[in-house]
This record gives sequence, C-alpha cells and structure tokens, in this order.
Amino acid sequence: MWTLWFISGVAVGVYLILYHTVIKGAKCQSKAKLHGKTVIVTGGNTGIGKATALDLARRGARVILACRSKPRAEAAVYDIRRESGNSEVVYMQLDLASLKSVRSFAETFLKTEPRLDLLINNAGIFMNGRTEDGLGMMFGVNHLGHFLLTNLLLERLKESGASRVVNISSKAYLFGSVDFSCLSAHKELGLGESSFHLLKIYSHSKLCNVLFTRELAKRLQGTSVTCYSLHPGAIKTEIGRYSSIMMTILMEPIKLLFFLDVEAGSQTTLHCALQEGLEHYSGRYFSNCAVEEMSAKARDDAVARKLWEVSETLSGLS
Repeated sequence: MWTLWFISGVAVGVYLILYHTVIKGAKCQSKAKLHGKTVIVTGGNTGIGKATALDLARRGARVILACRSKPRAEAAVYDIRRESGNSEVVYMQLDLASLKSVRSFAETFLKTEPRLDLLINNAGIFMNGRTEDGLGMMFGVNHLGHFLLTNLLLERLKESGASRVVNISSKAYLFGSVDFSCLSAHKELGLGESSFHLLKIYSHSKLCNVLFTRELAKRLQGTSVTCYSLHPGAIKTEIGRYSSIMMTILMEPIKLLFFLDVEAGSQTTLHCALQEGLEHYSGRYFSNCAVEEMSAKARDDAVARKLWEVSETLSGLS
C-alpha cells in the first residue's frame, strides 16, 4: 500500500513539475494600455479569441468581435463588457467560409470605423467539408478568408500608424505542405476524410498561415504595419468540436492532463500584439512568447510568393 502511495506521489510531483516548467508556458509581460485603439479579433466569441478580446478590452481598446454566430457573439460581448467594465466591445458579423461575407464585413468596417490598430486573425476550424465558394473548409476558413480580410483592411491599418497583424497558426505547420496541384484541381490542400487526413489538411492550413505572414511582411516593408504568426500552445478550446466521437474520446484525457486553459493560450497572441520592440521580427513565428526558428519549408520564399498569388486568384483579388 505504501509503495503504491509513494509511486502515486512521485507521479503527481513529476507531473506538477512538468506542468509548471514545460507545459504552462510564458505570460505576456506588456503593460500597454489601448485607449483610443481599435482591434478586430476573428472568432472572438470563444476560446483563445474570447480570452484575447477580454484582455484587450481590459486595456481600454475598442474591440470588434468578428464572428459567424450572432447569438454566441452577443453572449460573448455581454460577458466581456461585464468582466472588463469596457462598453466599447461590439459584434460584427463575419463568416470566413464565405468570401462574400468577408467582403461585406470589410465594407461595413471601413464605412463605420475610422481606425484599425490590431487585426488578430484568430478564428480556426478543424473539420471536413466545403465553403460557400467550393473551397476546402480548412483552407477557406483557416487561410483564405483571413488572407482576403487582411488585404481588404491593409490601407486602414497603414493609415492608423504603428499597427500589427497577428496570425494564429500552430506547431502543426511542421507536418504541413502546400500541394499546388491539389489546390488547382480541387481548391483544397489535401484529400481524404479520415482523422489522419483531416490532421494533415489542418497542418497544411497552418503552414499557409506562416507562409502568408512571411510574404505579407515582405510586402509591408517601408510601412508602419508589422505582422507575426504564432503557436498558442496546446489549448483546451472548441476547435475540435466537429471531430469524430472516437477522436474526442481519445483526446479528452490528454487535454485534461496536458492542455492549457484559454487564458494561458492567449499569452503569445497578446505578446505579438502588444510587446514593444518586435518590429524587426515582422514576418517571424513565435511560440511561448518568444521568437522561434522556423523550419525550412516555412522559410521558402518561392512557395510563400506562389501561395500569395494563388490566394489572390482564389479570393478574387486579382
């Protein structure tokens, strides 16, 4: 009996040490106040996006929750206003699975909002299917919708002085690639409906986030706008809410033991959005509130440039 208690105690102790030294992660140290600043957070009604929006609202920003679901977004607006004491938190409808919706959002925003200081492309999805425009769902939502949104809002970002674009990616990008033949033939980053295939397609979309950020930084040189991509950590969010029952069952104990809460998951986003002195890191990839070296595939300028050109065509920008 004592042996069992001893082993259990050691296991708990090792887990706690791992959690606080490896898993828990760094915290954004910026004390910046954002009164008079305007922020857009896509997918700001839940998960990391909501935690990010709450922190920015507490700092005094005008926060636009750009979300698909009106009831969920309005509930999040109520929560964030109540918890932050900031009434400048509003909802604007945005469905990243519809290029028409992206254009409508941008048109409304540009007509009603005089400035934009932070664009946080946070929304993401893990599911099969097709968008309204016939694109693969994860390619359309995780990459192309944000690509179009960012380009439509770039002039307002430039007009607002020192501003930033923050793209939430994932370390899953390491397992991704961009198959331009598949994109050309199927408007999708990969084919297959199994859990394995979905994980691969998700990884491809996260590589697109990193490559988009790299190419965007090159095109923004000489302006006051900088951009960053990041891995938020392994976080307990609703991104996998459309996963299979088997995947959900397998992931639950892992999430319980090793995944962080959404507040911890928002820290690298906040670091990239707020930390002073990051301008010379524009286009770089961050993890755990620090810049991290990217794999060779994420530094391939030819692929990044081609992805931009293909994205321009598919989104109707060219």
